[in-house]
Amino acid sequence: MNKIIALLAFILLLAKIPASAQVISSFKSYGHDDDPINGMSGSTSYFFRIDPLVEMNGSKMVLYFEPSRALVAQNSFINVIVADKPVYSGRLTKDSIQRIILPLSRADVSSDGKYLKVQIKTLLNISDDKCRDLDNPAMWVKIKGYSYLALNRNTKDFFSNINIANSFESKKAIVYPVNPTLHDLKAVAWAYSRMKKTDLKNIPVFEADKIPDSVRNYIMVGKINSLPAPMRSLINVTPQAKQGMFYLSKRSLNVTDSVLKLVDVNGKLVPVRSVENLTVPGEVLFITGGDDEGLEKSITALGNMNILNSTFGDYLIIDHAENTFFKTVDENRSRLTLKQIGGVTNFMSGIGALKSEYNFKNSDFSFTPKEVEISITANYSSLNANDRGFFNIYLNGMLINSEKLDASGKLKTSVTINRYQHHKYNTLVAEFRFYPSSGNCMNSFTNFFAEIDVDKSYLESKNPFITSDLSFYQYPEAFNAGSTRIVVSKQYAKYAAAAMGEVVYELNNNINANNFPIFQYSSDVNTSDIKKYNLIALLTRDDKLMGEFPDAPITFSKDFRLYNNDNNQVVYRLNDSVSNGLAQIFYGRANNATLVVTATGTHLADAFLSVSKSITEQLSTLSSNVCIADVSGNKYLFNISKSSENLEYVDTKTALSRFWESYNLYILLAILILILLSFLYVRSRVQKSQDMLSE
Repeated sequence: MNKIIALLAFILLLAKIPASAQVISSFKSYGHDDDPINGMSGSTSYFFRIDPLVEMNGSKMVLYFEPSRALVAQNSFINVIVADKPVYSGRLTKDSIQRIILPLSRADVSSDGKYLKVQIKTLLNISDDKCRDLDNPAMWVKIKGYSYLALNRNTKDFFSNINIANSFESKKAIVYPVNPTLHDLKAVAWAYSRMKKTDLKNIPVFEADKIPDSVRNYIMVGKINSLPAPMRSLINVTPQAKQGMFYLSKRSLNVTDSVLKLVDVNGKLVPVRSVENLTVPGEVLFITGGDDEGLEKSITALGNMNILNSTFGDYLIIDHAENTFFKTVDENRSRLTLKQIGGVTNFMSGIGALKSEYNFKNSDFSFTPKEVEISITANYSSLNANDRGFFNIYLNGMLINSEKLDASGKLKTSVTINRYQHHKYNTLVAEFRFYPSSGNCMNSFTNFFAEIDVDKSYLESKNPFITSDLSFYQYPEAFNAGSTRIVVSKQYAKYAAAAMGEVVYELNNNINANNFPIFQYSSDVNTSDIKKYNLIALLTRDDKLMGEFPDAPITFSKDFRLYNNDNNQVVYRLNDSVSNGLAQIFYGRANNATLVVTATGTHLADAFLSVSKSITEQLSTLSSNVCIADVSGNKYLFNISKSSENLEYVDTKTALSRFWESYNLYILLAILILILLSFLYVRSRVQKSQDMLSE
């Protein structure tokens, strides 16, 4: 009886815990799905972004991992390091799937409270002879994607740790006024760019009267007087004329909602959906101003990370705003150290493959590089006479350089790669391989060490990639030189808001984010602007400005069709009913970079956004200058020139040629039928004549 009472009490206790008290987030939801750790001594690192609403005390991490069945379990080990402090070490067991449960606390989060750093290191063995285990492909441990973080929510005081500086990480959408001005759209673009830096994949953009009830944590832009009355009531501070303002509204909302939870059932995460009454946080970050000039000051502050990262209050009045990161003519980003691209000092020791990985983009340089010199400076322990040591450089998974190590302990090597070897986005791996002499193998596991000097090692662009025609391979760095203007057709402006955010993000998606374009309506652009500035234009296909680009690969003044060269099938025609976007990049009248984006169909915003995202992806061609992307994710790339066979202007043909193209198959079929009938008629006449002669 006492057990039953205790069970009922426990159930009642659980019932009082708010449904949002704990959130389970799988590793897969963070982008890590069954990550392998390879080699005798391997490691992997995870950086989990922590929401400011999380209460780390009482939270936990549950690791599931699958070891190779070839391993000797009692001689293989796994180690977990959280916030650079060891928290677990243990031998492997014989289970096919193994689990580790680790408690978490506030001390485990980074000093800025935004990240949880987790490292997993292994020491694996397959036989009792370690010398035979080197580089055996069967030595691996796989961290399962259904490993998870169980993070507690602070349900007593949602907002104790929330301020403007850390609120961007939790925002889910951007809202703008119903009839947006160019200032409003510029604010959307910069807010979008700032949100995307938090690794948010999809950022919805809504007009103020179309925001769903389910969106409760978002950014709202616009002058204070253009905000809807219910939203203005959330603001307790009013900016004056010529003042900008960031204001973070925080409130608790009682909602009835459908909740999907991941429940741990026998070591598996099972989704369970239920309808519950919840108390949830509601946050609105207002980016506003007393007038247009004040709103512009807020936008300028949006582009200054120093301001954003140091605003720890709930509101900020901006009387003066300037950005000191504007480009100068003398700026040169032709040489980048490994430290500049995110490399850190990594002391490596052991036997076999010791690797360091670095990532860089073409847009990190001032211009698209034709050739890149990779120079590595490192120190390593001296090799004995019979030891074998090598240093290898891999670029995007391909071995591009290898050299033998010696007794000096000093390494300085370089290799130059051409434009066919590097991509828009690149992964560079520097690898030391050490194999001790057979007689000393058992005693040499910690004798070899190496360290790459990330300050002296560098990447240098040797020659700019210059072509007679621009291509998407050169975007966005083609807009690094000179000033850029973002131009939009007034009647399409509100549909292009998210696409403009993608453009602003890409222009600043490098280690030296300093591209602050001017925004204009297309009707305000004159001929001198077209010749003087780089242009990124988001236009209707009948915009008058389209006629100012004689060098554009495609003109919209005539109907046209685009063909797939592989099968000669039509993949796009101007009057397509499907909502799609078309982007084309080319040199303008004064050899200035020009990107023109158009959209058709009923879903204009999605079409603009789809093609804006497509041209920033890792493209497989160096020469594509036209891209078509529809709202379903289909994408086509073309290299269009005046002599291109895959472009056909329909209304440049005569009526007779258009008639022939439309009905040629029917005409040919009719001719064949006439020939057949004529043959049968002649044959019958011949047969009749033969019959008469035979009589």
